[in-house]
Amino acid sequence: MHALNDQVADVIVVGGSFAGHSAAIQLARARKTVVMIDAQRPRNRFATAAHGFLGQDGRAPAAIMQDAARQLRAYPSAAIVHATALSVQREAGGFALTLGDGTIRRARRLVLATGVTDTLPDIDGMPERWGQTVLHCPYCHGYEVAGRPLGIVAVHPMSAHQASLIPDWGPATYFTQGVFEPEEAELALLARRGVAIERTPVVALLGTAPALDAVRLADGRTLAMHAIFTGPRTSMASPLAAQLGCAFADGPTGPYITVDAMGLTSVPDVYAAGDAITPMHNATLAAASGVLAGVAAHQSLMRA
Repeated sequence: MHALNDQVADVIVVGGSFAGHSAAIQLARARKTVVMIDAQRPRNRFATAAHGFLGQDGRAPAAIMQDAARQLRAYPSAAIVHATALSVQREAGGFALTLGDGTIRRARRLVLATGVTDTLPDIDGMPERWGQTVLHCPYCHGYEVAGRPLGIVAVHPMSAHQASLIPDWGPATYFTQGVFEPEEAELALLARRGVAIERTPVVALLGTAPALDAVRLADGRTLAMHAIFTGPRTSMASPLAAQLGCAFADGPTGPYITVDAMGLTSVPDVYAAGDAITPMHNATLAAASGVLAGVAAHQSLMRA
């Protein structure tokens, strides 16, 4: 909507996936002017379907977001701008956001739903299978690969916990990669759960991608495998939170923005939502946090 181009919006929401749309629609329904900046590179673009999301189970994330964008555009005080937000500065009365085309958007409040970027383990054959047979969340994708051999490639100390979950979906092998040896209590739990432990590192994934047939180990052996669960390293997909001076915490896979119960960051008038604020990544959680951040941003405007 071009009517919002030259005015100071009440809120700019940066990020157009589950969290961003959820925040923006709360603000639009509160009849606040809201501009959502969407770079159209969601983290879930590698997945063909979202699962466990109420009323949307099995639908493509892109299709869900197309519906969300259509619904958001129905509100006259809302606009969607397809652009990348490069930088942000605080100024009198709010914030100035510089976009990739050089334009500047201004708002009284910010909601950062900017997400994270994944860095996969350096194993041959992983990138082309990401989101299909190389997965991060059994609750999101385990049902679709259930009943066949499943592997867990360790990348941090919490990987043993992930391995203890997987037998509910299929026969599981925990690959320590020669680094992440389970502690004594974890070994006992994995044994009770029937998880095989393989200490020789996985060096390659085999088969015609995105399908997975087997893994090759460093000693030359191959093991039949239908899917791999792992925990990629995560980093902020946008520099905005750091530019604003938001506080971060260290999670098991990477840093995340610290927020209060309603999504307020350590910086006044800056809210955050989605995968960028938690080490627990899930579409439902992202959408819920977006609702909270949108509501909190509205109420802060009301108090002002």
